[in-house]
Amino acid sequence: MHQSMTPRTRRSRRPLAWLTATLAASALALGGAQAATAAPASSTVTHTVGASASATSAYWTSDRMEAAVDADRLVAGQSRGASQEVAAGAPATVPGRAPQTSAKPQPVSVAPVAHIGKVFFTLGGVDYVCSGNSVVSANERTVSTAGHCLNEGPGAFATNFVFAPAYENGSTPFGVWTATELHAPSQWVGGGDIDYDTGFAVVASPAGSSATLSDTVGASGVAFNQARGLSYTAYGYPAARPFDGQTLETCSGTARNDAYGTQSQGIPCDMTGGSSGGPWFIGSGAAGVQNSVNSFGYSTVRNTMFGPYWGSVIQSAYQAAQS
Repeated sequence: MHQSMTPRTRRSRRPLAWLTATLAASALALGGAQAATAAPASSTVTHTVGASASATSAYWTSDRMEAAVDADRLVAGQSRGASQEVAAGAPATVPGRAPQTSAKPQPVSVAPVAHIGKVFFTLGGVDYVCSGNSVVSANERTVSTAGHCLNEGPGAFATNFVFAPAYENGSTPFGVWTATELHAPSQWVGGGDIDYDTGFAVVASPAGSSATLSDTVGASGVAFNQARGLSYTAYGYPAARPFDGQTLETCSGTARNDAYGTQSQGIPCDMTGGSSGGPWFIGSGAAGVQNSVNSFGYSTVRNTMFGPYWGSVIQSAYQAAQS
């Protein structure tokens, strides 16, 4: 989310961290006031990963993890407010669960959270880094993140996608979990609509382990079609200055509507690039239910992070992944 470390660009997209004032003005022209009256049709695009888990795990050496760049540039030029979503479905909450293993990460000055971690992936030949979270699921192997952390929006799905829960200064105490499937709303995959910038990955156990992700690190509950303007606590691994992407960071506040017309909401937060895909929990702390992810920011709206509204469309993507 937000800032980038200005490495090489991908294709024709500009390497910028916060959305420019020009993009903000375009969003206002496209979206106007939030006057949607119905949610668009629910449609999820599923991508089955062809590479073997062992090959993908081997790809992510410590040097590659260290060199991976934040993925904020991947949201530059995405459509803003092209299609609007409201709470058309009934409110739904799936309770979380506690881990069943006794393993805990080593104590650090800013303690990691077992079910929150870093996401590494490749798009357009560039290695990127985002954040993600283990969420409760029937398959016990589902990770939430931003849509731009697993698909170009519109365009190709990521390769070499892995989740490293409780990452801290290069340490991966629960191993590296390789994606077998990637899921995102068609509004993101086909049109890059920022209002649907959420994706879910289904992951396989690390080599030598048969335990599920939920059993190993626990899993957050999730909530959809909730009231707007709630109080949230957000987490992520910001990598752009003044952060270095090596520790988990958090911020909190009450959500406000995006004045530029998207259906996303913003909270007071100065996390930088690399935090994209990190979870938003309703209320205080990481024990609540997840209800959004770190998505984007504007250069003209300082110290504010925006996350997509989790309505029926994103709920459908979750259901496709978790089952």
